[in-house]
Amino acid sequence: MKREDGLLTKRFNKLLIANRGEIAMRILRACHELGIHTVAIYSDADRNAPHVRYADEAYHIGPPPARESYLDINKILDVCRRAGVQAVHPGYGFLAERAEFAQACVDNDIVFVGPPAHAIDVMGDKQTARETVRAAGVPIVPGTEPGLRDEDMLAAAEQMGFPVLVKASAGGGGK
Repeated sequence: MKREDGLLTKRFNKLLIANRGEIAMRILRACHELGIHTVAIYSDADRNAPHVRYADEAYHIGPPPARESYLDINKILDVCRRAGVQAVHPGYGFLAERAEFAQACVDNDIVFVGPPAHAIDVMGDKQTARETVRAAGVPIVPGTEPGLRDEDMLAAAEQMGFPVLVKASAGGGGK
């Protein structure tokens, strides 16, 4: 195991999937093909879910509300220690975009299968991400800056051409 620029790199043979449902199943299938031992987590509501049955091991992490189970970093790290995993795959959603989870994994010598915490911090906010890639010289799609009045937004839309996609700078996740 070695650290490079805050990243923990090593080979691993036991991985915890910090997610549920179809994304967990996809990760489980890939791990089984690669010969990686898998650990699932589940809430009360997911006790009989396919990912629980398909994993090599499964650990209960709490009641159905996600904040009390799938989003509880301490509970997940506790399972990592008890199960002896060397890596965590967050899937998408839940903790995949939480820099503090990625950093907590690295701080506990667990490989986080995903971008480093600093990248999640930068890319997790749409405005910060846009400014970061612009500053790096990466071409970006036409858009506006935050804080425009309605009439300024209409003028910008007319200048860019229709149709126009309106996207919140924060939030999302299907909301």
